[in-house]
Amino acid sequence: MSGHKLFLSVSVAAGVLASSAAQAQTDITWWHGMSGHNGDVINEIATKFNDAQSECALTPVSKGTYEEALAAGIAAFRSGEQPNILQVFDAGAATIINARGATIAAEDLIKNAGHDFDRDAFIPGVRNFYADADGKFIGMPFNSSAPIMYINTAALEKAGVEAPKTWEEFETIAPALKEAGYIPLVQSQLTWEFTENFFSRNNLQFASNNNGYDSVQGTTLNVTAPEHVMMYDKLKAWADEGYFGYYGAGWSDNQKVFEENKAALWIGSSGSFGGLQKTATMPFSATFLPYWNAIEGAGVHSFIGGAALFAMAGKSDAENTCTASFFQFLTSPEIQVFYHKSTGYVPITKQAYNELKADGYYTEFPTKELAVIQLLRGGDNPHPAARVPRLGKFDNIHVAIESELRKVWANEQTVKQAFANAVRRGDEILRRFEKQNSRQAEATYPMLVE
Repeated sequence: MSGHKLFLSVSVAAGVLASSAAQAQTDITWWHGMSGHNGDVINEIATKFNDAQSECALTPVSKGTYEEALAAGIAAFRSGEQPNILQVFDAGAATIINARGATIAAEDLIKNAGHDFDRDAFIPGVRNFYADADGKFIGMPFNSSAPIMYINTAALEKAGVEAPKTWEEFETIAPALKEAGYIPLVQSQLTWEFTENFFSRNNLQFASNNNGYDSVQGTTLNVTAPEHVMMYDKLKAWADEGYFGYYGAGWSDNQKVFEENKAALWIGSSGSFGGLQKTATMPFSATFLPYWNAIEGAGVHSFIGGAALFAMAGKSDAENTCTASFFQFLTSPEIQVFYHKSTGYVPITKQAYNELKADGYYTEFPTKELAVIQLLRGGDNPHPAARVPRLGKFDNIHVAIESELRKVWANEQTVKQAFANAVRRGDEILRRFEKQNSRQAEATYPMLVE
């Protein structure tokens, strides 16, 4: 955006120039997978960007869920109708990152547009996930989150108990919460909170080959690990005893129960905080995601969640320049502070986080710092087990695991059988991904080929 302003004495001339400037605007599109309150905030960010400069006009378009946005983006790329920016959630990151030619690395895009880019400006948990093996940012971090435990404060007070730090403590207090008239525990998404983050929080590897970072060749799932099977055996037993409620695989299916003051504890995304402030019918607080004290080494930092923005290839230089400008705009302290306060997603830069602390924001709202603290526990070098698995078609693996778990809740198979089937199905997906990755000479964009 130019910093110069022209002051004309003739109003007609001013009008002509304004019209020319409007015609010269470059349009870019942003496809995302957010709705409700968080979707409204995205629209507000786009408006702020458009109001801040005159060269670019950004249009955000909701494509439904994260999964639907990824599918729409891949389909659009195949037909040459891709957006400029595609929001891709954590489980879809490997598919896009390994899709050679499908995207322009965010770091390259920003530098080519003449902007400075400092990798160290981002908090470690954010910096390490959306980068390649050399540390170059492929995606631009956007809505970064961590799973936390939301607390119905009145429910715990009525039961005379405190929020659990470990799952052992939850087992101790669950009967009192039920006796007080509440469903003791619900959650948002099993695959993210009780599978992926179970492994990270409890210091276990979700998949071989260093969670898929070392190689796509021969990577296998580790969901049959006895500790993980134990977690779900517990969940099933808790469900049978009325201590755990499962109301479906949709993101809001179980959150609604908490919002309506029917559940005492809810495992959800830190990014849900802002929306929950508007929808919850009772006072609430939050604390860290529990872990199993009995598992050696447990209690490390959790996976980062949420999504990043990827600049799609095949666009004009003018459009790429506008995309780079928007990425820079997103990292400004003003926008990061606004986004964090409006949602609960983690401020992705150190500067924004430090400004929030210095201004006393976390003194007033200590629960909104939980996700940041939980992610920062790994320091500059996140624990190997706490790196989000970088697996091709990870979204499809999610579906496979979820479908097997539904049979557990329906008493159609045991937990052990469910995860044995999940490994078989998940590894088949990984082998297809591996095969596609090996056909480099046969296809230009092998990762986007089914």
